[in-house]
Amino acid sequence: MSGCSGKTDDSTSHKPPVPKTLPKSITGQELRWHSCPPPKPEQGMGRAPGKNFQCSTLRVPLDYAQPSGKSIGIALIRSKTKDQERRRGSLLLNFGGPGGSGVAMLPLVSKLLFRPHSSYDLVSFDPRGVGASSGVTCLKGAALDRYYELDFTPETPAERARLKKATARYIAACQKDSGAVLPHVGTENAARDMDVLREVLGEKRTNYFGVSYGTELGAVYAHLFPRSVGRFVLDGAVDPTESGAEAALHQTQGFQMALEHYMDSCARQGSACPTRSGGEEGNRILASWLKKLDGAPLTTSQGRPVTADVAETGIASALYDKKTWPVLTKGLRQGMSEQRGDILRALADAFVERDPKGRYSTLQSSHLAISCADSRERPSAAEVASLRMKFMNASKVFGASSAEGIDACNEWPVRGRSKRLDVSAAGAKSILVIGQTGDPATPVAGARKLARALGRNVGVDITVAGEGHGAYFAGKPCLTRLVDDYLLWNVTPSNGTHCV
Repeated sequence: MSGCSGKTDDSTSHKPPVPKTLPKSITGQELRWHSCPPPKPEQGMGRAPGKNFQCSTLRVPLDYAQPSGKSIGIALIRSKTKDQERRRGSLLLNFGGPGGSGVAMLPLVSKLLFRPHSSYDLVSFDPRGVGASSGVTCLKGAALDRYYELDFTPETPAERARLKKATARYIAACQKDSGAVLPHVGTENAARDMDVLREVLGEKRTNYFGVSYGTELGAVYAHLFPRSVGRFVLDGAVDPTESGAEAALHQTQGFQMALEHYMDSCARQGSACPTRSGGEEGNRILASWLKKLDGAPLTTSQGRPVTADVAETGIASALYDKKTWPVLTKGLRQGMSEQRGDILRALADAFVERDPKGRYSTLQSSHLAISCADSRERPSAAEVASLRMKFMNASKVFGASSAEGIDACNEWPVRGRSKRLDVSAAGAKSILVIGQTGDPATPVAGARKLARALGRNVGVDITVAGEGHGAYFAGKPCLTRLVDDYLLWNVTPSNGTHCV
């Protein structure tokens, strides 16, 4: 998570300006659409797109300050609307991350967009540095398995030294495999890629649906190209007004809130619930159990251990969607009663996008690369230490690991672009900004702040009562109707609308 509104700091002024016009070789290219192959391992676990999908590659400048220089390919996927006579254009989609593959995701969710699809071609992509678009890779396979099994909340000098050494090897692998693209994978460049795509598709304006990080990408696009904004929906909105440390703290609070909601639901099962009555008792049970895993990891049928960090990742993974709460209950019960971690391991593997053959997508490495390219914040060890107690007070379960992660970019080889991303979009058409009350990853307050940051008469704040990350794809009738009417008929809801 990153970014906030307002002017970028003066330290970005050394960067060469981006030319106002791009060469015809970029803007005049013709996309060659073809049948889609199954997703590649670096794109994550998806299914082979059916005959209704087509794929192509868009060429864009690696460095927009040198638009006639080296180019890279952006992997695209589309499903054309069947009713071309009523076609309103293309609806571009980004499903979050940063680091998520749109090429792998669109076939999985396209049926949930059946009303918009009646009038729009659905188009998604792997952003630069992701998946098949020069995806950032660091360690792979068994080496990455070993890295994720480290103790990421070290408590002794020896543990800290071990983690520091392993992290240095990880970053060195990033440089070796992806060094040429690392300086150019930031959100601003991805937004410029979107505008090249708009022009190549022959669209006057960009119609867009962004989820989670996709809201940040859409907001940056609106700032850079306000007159090219068509119908924009930003769901599960990122707060653009806070620092990286503030974002991490609020996300920790968000996951703790979701955990509390899960435990309250689980408690209705009585003695069958592994977190008992929830609340303080549930937090105490989980924190104590995770502490034990530090020295005695759970076993699995694969032979891959479930450490405290892996178990915590599995828990967090299940909190993204209320539908996975029963799976979490089974996983905790298996871990606590049987000392086996197969279910929690599967949840954790899904979170980091590791397939059964041990192959990883670029999700996590791309996430780090894009975040570090965007943000210039590099907190000192003293600053991290001063914040640790706030994180621990926010969550006994997630606090320690979240605090350790706020300096993830400190040793990164690329200097971040700015301390904040500007998302002010004066002159843009109305943009729907959606927050859900039980969202763990992007707390609902962030949507209100993003709506305000976009500017007066631009951001339209919508609040949805519910659990999980992102609201539209959860299928709430109120929100589905509201968003679909906006996309299809340009019916803009009132600012401050609440959906129950």
